[in-house]
Amino acid sequence: MKNLADHDSFVGGVPHDTFAQMRDEAPVHWTPAHGADKGFWSLTRYADIMSAQKDPNTFSSAQGIRIEEHSHAEYMARRTFQETDPPEHSGTRRIVNPAFAKPVMAGFEPVIRELAHDIVAEALQHAEFDGIDLIAKRLPMLMLGRILGVPDADLDWLVDRGDALIGNSDPDFTDTVLDKVNTDAYAMMPFRSPAGVELYDYAEEILNGARQINDDGILARVMRAENGAIEGQDFKNFFCLLVAAGNDTTRYSIAMALWLLTQQKELLTQLQSGAVWETCADEFIRLASPTLHFRRTATREVEMHGKTIKAGDKVLMRFVSGNRDEAVFEDPHAARLDRSPNRLMAFGQGGPHVCLGMWLAKLELKVLLQELAGRISALEATSAPTWTRSNFICGVKSLTLRPTLK
Repeated sequence: MKNLADHDSFVGGVPHDTFAQMRDEAPVHWTPAHGADKGFWSLTRYADIMSAQKDPNTFSSAQGIRIEEHSHAEYMARRTFQETDPPEHSGTRRIVNPAFAKPVMAGFEPVIRELAHDIVAEALQHAEFDGIDLIAKRLPMLMLGRILGVPDADLDWLVDRGDALIGNSDPDFTDTVLDKVNTDAYAMMPFRSPAGVELYDYAEEILNGARQINDDGILARVMRAENGAIEGQDFKNFFCLLVAAGNDTTRYSIAMALWLLTQQKELLTQLQSGAVWETCADEFIRLASPTLHFRRTATREVEMHGKTIKAGDKVLMRFVSGNRDEAVFEDPHAARLDRSPNRLMAFGQGGPHVCLGMWLAKLELKVLLQELAGRISALEATSAPTWTRSNFICGVKSLTLRPTLK
């Protein structure tokens, strides 16, 4: 059984065999201390994870959502509304939810389709290309600019900093690798990353008017919200959250879809039939599970499966395991694009922390696949994928593709 606290356990992709063993033998599993971090519990069965995320009074977000240790001062300096519990969490959501509602996101479909058409057309001019750089990375990045209201000219820079932030354990994304160098100098920065300093500076320029943004973007909206504008340090942390989470998770969902299209040849035919467009995005996202877990902290003693979780213990909700739980999903490791109902838990459904970008992510993936499937008759991977080195967020980093055009 692999050590799931070790980032190196994920460099070859998610160790699904380990998670399957845990679901079967130790659904509430204790991992002892690893380096400077204390031990933690892992919940690996779907039902247990769903129960925990529905109970924020017992399983609290208000001491952090990642494995790493931090002081209260560090937590307060870096926290976003993700790291709060109701009612505080609910108050912030009331400010930002309207901008991410399903009808609002649906209004972006013409923009998404135009961008996706151009991205796919450009990529397919190459006989072989890295599908992550030319396809999976491009659409979420360009949509990030339109959602935030920042200039396109800034997007490559912002995404690079977002990668360094959330990919702080991967040397391909940052020189300040979390478990390889001393990061104490950045203890008050998001993810203990120097990229946080640069993103804070960018956000400060927005706050003081030195950097212009579009009035209809989410950043301008939350700065002028009548029911409680997001300001100061809270705005800086909210900005960092949107830059990182608004790009990486959708990118890795698209990346998983591209990889699966090369592995299950029938999937392209199914997409081209037009019969699975309303269900395929959920299935690709279920299998991607780009956010591997979120941490909670127990506020009281809890008995689960014969184990005693004590007050103050860290508890990881392993979404990547729950999304492949055999008790919930038939043939869980295969892509079944017509799977319905599909009770995936990649977006935190069922609890107070449902992902703001859920509807946008699904729409981006669906439209991009429609544009791709309409132009190719086959898709081949000519290299093995490389995967992120991270126990927190995981996905295909590079994948050389060879398409056959129609």
